[in-house]
Amino acid sequence: MAKSKIGQTTLVDEFPNIKFTFRQASGISESGARARGLSEDRDNPVKTQITFTMDDQEITVDKGTTILEASKQAGIDIPTLCYLKEMTPDGSCRMCMVEVEGGRKGGLVTACTEPAREGMVVHTRNEKIDDSRRFVIDLLLSNQTRIQEEVEEGDNELLDYAREYGVLETSFKSGIQLSDVQARPIDDSNPFFTYDPSLCIMCRRCSRVCQHLQERDVISTAKRGFETVMLPCYGENWDVSQCEYCGLCVSVCPTGALKAKDTAKFHVNEFTKVRTTCPHCGTGCQMDLLVKDNQIIGVEPANGAANKNQLCVKGYFGSYKFIGHKARLTKPLIKRNGIFEEASWDEALDLVASKFNAIKEKYGPDALAGSSCSRSINEDNYVFQKMVRAAFGTNNVDNCARVCHSSTVHGLAMSFGSGAMTNTIADITTDVNAILLVGSNTTEAHPVIGAQIRQAVRNGAKLIVIDPRKIDLVDRATLHLQAKAGSDVALVNAMMNVIISEGLEDKDFIAKRTEGYEEMRELVKDYTPEKVAEICGVSAEQIREAARIYAKAEKAPLIYCLGVTEHSTGVNGVMSMANLAMLVGKVGKPGCGVNPLRGQNNVQGASDMGDSPFDFPGYQHVADPKTIEKFEKAWNVTLNPKVGQTSTQFIPEGRKGGKIHGMYIFGEDPVVTDPDLGEIREGLEGVDFLVVQELFMTETAAYADVVLPGRAYAEKDGTFTNTERRVQLVRRAVQAPGEAREDFEVFCDVATRMGYPMHYDSASEILDEIAAVTPTMGGMSFARLEEKGSLQWPCRSAEDEGTPIMHVGQFTRENGLGLFHALPYYPAAEEPDEDYPVLLSTGRMLYHYNTRAMTGKTEGVQEIAGHSYIELNHENAAIWGIETGDKVRVSSRRGTIETYAVVNDAVLKDASFMTFHFPDGNANELTNAALDPISFIPEYKVCAVKIEKIESAKPREEFTSESDVMYV
Repeated sequence: MAKSKIGQTTLVDEFPNIKFTFRQASGISESGARARGLSEDRDNPVKTQITFTMDDQEITVDKGTTILEASKQAGIDIPTLCYLKEMTPDGSCRMCMVEVEGGRKGGLVTACTEPAREGMVVHTRNEKIDDSRRFVIDLLLSNQTRIQEEVEEGDNELLDYAREYGVLETSFKSGIQLSDVQARPIDDSNPFFTYDPSLCIMCRRCSRVCQHLQERDVISTAKRGFETVMLPCYGENWDVSQCEYCGLCVSVCPTGALKAKDTAKFHVNEFTKVRTTCPHCGTGCQMDLLVKDNQIIGVEPANGAANKNQLCVKGYFGSYKFIGHKARLTKPLIKRNGIFEEASWDEALDLVASKFNAIKEKYGPDALAGSSCSRSINEDNYVFQKMVRAAFGTNNVDNCARVCHSSTVHGLAMSFGSGAMTNTIADITTDVNAILLVGSNTTEAHPVIGAQIRQAVRNGAKLIVIDPRKIDLVDRATLHLQAKAGSDVALVNAMMNVIISEGLEDKDFIAKRTEGYEEMRELVKDYTPEKVAEICGVSAEQIREAARIYAKAEKAPLIYCLGVTEHSTGVNGVMSMANLAMLVGKVGKPGCGVNPLRGQNNVQGASDMGDSPFDFPGYQHVADPKTIEKFEKAWNVTLNPKVGQTSTQFIPEGRKGGKIHGMYIFGEDPVVTDPDLGEIREGLEGVDFLVVQELFMTETAAYADVVLPGRAYAEKDGTFTNTERRVQLVRRAVQAPGEAREDFEVFCDVATRMGYPMHYDSASEILDEIAAVTPTMGGMSFARLEEKGSLQWPCRSAEDEGTPIMHVGQFTRENGLGLFHALPYYPAAEEPDEDYPVLLSTGRMLYHYNTRAMTGKTEGVQEIAGHSYIELNHENAAIWGIETGDKVRVSSRRGTIETYAVVNDAVLKDASFMTFHFPDGNANELTNAALDPISFIPEYKVCAVKIEKIESAKPREEFTSESDVMYV
């Protein structure tokens, strides 16, 4: 017999002739049971659709569809104030009352909770219904004590309905005294939005989305009776709550009780909305830019495939202030006698072309190099690498994937045939039994995906976290393996040892779809849980339990991030993830796969576009003569067949006496982001000629000979490709400041002046060329993306709907088989010793994005997170006499910085953690540039440091940073 579970039809389907009644005591109301198709009136248990009448219109919908959902499908408007599409119906506002002929309670029911039934006759407007709605409006207006006359249509949904139904003022004026809630002042203590309790109608939208979508439960109902009010933490300040400032509560508030500060002074009808893609992490959230008078005044979340109407603090509040910032570059700059002077575009571009041509003639084309921008659109990235290859004559081209996920590109390509995320974000978070999360602080680096993982756990998924820190998701985890940084390969080998020894491997999958298994199996025999427990610092039983949960779960995605890739053995780490997933047959299936979370908004796209010394667009290899021949024909040029240098190789080679004499850096800031900054500065100071194309005068741009002003994402049309291979449109919302030009136009002009003519009229034209030369994107075009909303590669033709799940049936390796690799464990290149006894790992924080070039221009973000910090274990701190807030000196073999201590138990004893966002203490002064031999990625996650106290903490009231708010 099928298992009984309220909310599913298993019992009814198993026994169709038995009458079932579902009672509220079971956790679901009778109407809720009917809404899910569990009706005691069920005449035909096989039928999946029903037909009924609404306002004289015959409507056919799926069984279980509510009247409200059916009305939306039919284009019939029913007013609501508490309803949210993403949430279970609440039915509390009573605005959606409709009349059902012959129904209970005088025929009036709430449309959001009442299921449509066969033969039902529904009326959505008549006098009885209108009277009911007027009464609801009348009651709600009695609490609206601060309504302004200038409130216009769209500003307050309640007032919009009041005007529609002719309720111009409440009739309860004399019957209700002014409550304490109504007299409360507007709360503007939150850095991003205000809260006016007098406008709150207790719809609980804010509370419900915070609890069930963001999974934070910050806003709740407080007090009782007329004093009832929605408050954060039952009346405590925002800064002591778990509020992540995602803005979700603001976006769903129907009355403006919660309102973003930047848009509060504008009426809805004063600005236009432009749909675009978020410029921050690789999630690819869809959002609307709010535009007034060529200025972006705010953002609203949109219903994208990846984000489902959610944003994070960076997307909602940190993605527009920088666009119109006064520090934007507006004219070309040429450095003369050490000082930048404004120049015309012709003068600047002539100088760039002449200098690069001179270097090319004197030293050869491989003396030039270019680094492209993972924050810019695919079309810019495509033209940039074409400029480097066709005009410079070299394959010395790269992007910031080199320092974050190049290990993924190489490792997964070697194991599967394609170096990208295998499944979709929705697929790995919606209906899964377990999640194996390795080296990913998801709620801070990819916050919207992090929230979806929290939702998955609430819905029953077991979460296994493998991370050297106690990250936020540890609180939701079934199991946390707090393994030593850099020990992932050993740990995964031990998990595979358990799976094989206990017979949990998928023998059929291994036999039919893989090769290399026997060699891997022999190697992992030596990696017993007991042996590996000594390496990793976790218990053997934890290793066994993690292996069993992952292997036995029907649907269990493996999700990883930079904690796996940013090592001198990063490629081995990635191939270990592939080994583990293949061992249990969790590739090419829904709810499974190997899923790297890409860091920047278009780092996947920049790699796809060929900004790599190893690959042309679409990962067509430079080392393949047929590829060279193909692109020579397509581009009408003779190409260099020699594989180029990576950015981690060519930037240091700019030093005096090095092999690189000219560099073009587009939208990257290696003086902040790359390891061992002393070596980076030496390379940029020594190179003969440096061009930087940027939005701001960055720390890298300060070293340039020529600085060219570029355009921000909101000033151009194009596409981004998110972490799940989803290509989405970016749309121009405002005009660029000053003389800032389209970035791809600048590259075309440089190439043309160097002797290779290049021109495009639009980004759309460039995407057409990308599709023509890139088989995996052959079905991509602006027109199709407008029609479909998004497409996931591979998408090979105009008839191809794209590929949500990779490697279904066979892998993309040439022979169709996945390849196991036998991977021994190697320790990090530099580990703690007597002189430098503490292990340092680096990473991101929630509020800032990489170099802070964008988020650092947002006042509210700076208010929360304004300076650097280092997390120290409380045992070490006690020995060293260090307390939270103390100023400390941190030194490695490469450099020294000063920062502020945050003492907690998030990091292991003899370990520490820093971000690289802040100029007052950049961890990359300390990090080790030891490179993986295949991907040439640096080892950001492990280096050795020593820590000394400088001075005691300043008074608490002086602290304003994120570290202070969260940890002090």
